[in-house]
Amino acid sequence: MKYYIIAGEASGDLHGSNLIKELKKLDSNANIRCWGGDLMQAAGATLVKHYRDLAFMGFAEVVMNLKTIFSNLKFCKEDILKFQPDVLILIDYPGFNLRIAEWAKKLIAQSSQLAAKIIFYISPQVWAWKESRVPKMKKIIDKMIVILPFEKEYYKNKWNWDVDYVGHPLVQVIDEFKTSQQPEESKTGNLIALLPGSRKQEILKKLPVMLEISKSFPQYQFVLAKAPALEDEFYAGFMQHYTNVSSVRNKTYELLMQSKAALVTSGTATLETALFQVPEVVCYKGSNISYQIAKRLIKIKYISLVNLIMDKPVVKELIQNDLTVENVKEELSALLFDESRRKQLKNDYENLKNILSAGGNASANAAAIIFNFTAA
Repeated sequence: MKYYIIAGEASGDLHGSNLIKELKKLDSNANIRCWGGDLMQAAGATLVKHYRDLAFMGFAEVVMNLKTIFSNLKFCKEDILKFQPDVLILIDYPGFNLRIAEWAKKLIAQSSQLAAKIIFYISPQVWAWKESRVPKMKKIIDKMIVILPFEKEYYKNKWNWDVDYVGHPLVQVIDEFKTSQQPEESKTGNLIALLPGSRKQEILKKLPVMLEISKSFPQYQFVLAKAPALEDEFYAGFMQHYTNVSSVRNKTYELLMQSKAALVTSGTATLETALFQVPEVVCYKGSNISYQIAKRLIKIKYISLVNLIMDKPVVKELIQNDLTVENVKEELSALLFDESRRKQLKNDYENLKNILSAGGNASANAAAIIFNFTAA
């Protein structure tokens, strides 16, 4: 069968790559074309456009790049029509992917130009904001596959929509990585991981604060995980004045395996850090315009996936004006030196993993659902 997969971010590239591997196990003749990144390409898909050309963060940044976004949408539609897939698999990235789904559904209904099934893998976070999207989503998506445990109940109870929960794909990814590591590669005790994100806009806001913290902990080595799609030159200006800061690229998991604590931007990285059992401070700061708009629209108690899934403040979130050197220093000190705090965090992390692994191998589950649904 022919699969067209669209992922617009680094996390989508990771989950898309594991989905592709599982689809190929089920369908030896799978012909897969994708928007994503290096991981999806390495898994065997033909890469059309890299996510580094797609990722715009925040309201103001999206407005500034509307011309590029509309150009990408036009090109994507043309490419789908040329490829004529049996199934269109949309991985998160809702601003772009829901537009593609709506266009595809309309075309399928009105003409013989396209005959694909539309599957959304990894739900948009409509439970946080833009709930108004859901009625349209029900009409344009043939099957929704979710990876957070509370989402299945949310869609069923509030919207009478039966969606498929497959577990979280990161559990399997991280378990396999841990198994592959040698015993001597475990935590050394003096590393602090810095995970400032994958987009230039967010790194510019958060990395200076993260780096400044290193001056207060000279006995520790701070290691910056560089985003795969950003060049070394971008980071050089930030790092030159910090003697106990080094960097790695494409070795974030190796870094987390050895770290005693981490400063992490909000998003998937908060969950990855927790699944590696690393105490973390969640750091978020956006442009003031974007933050003020988001504060009025978003209706969730927490911004990190760890706290959302556990429904309590497991990890400290320092957001916008609270993201100061003094606040981060205080929280990092507690994570490093308060043994009772570390013990409680370890217990919470173990409970989190148990919740997320209840469904088994999420990527394999999702691939089976997609293959069977498309082949039917």
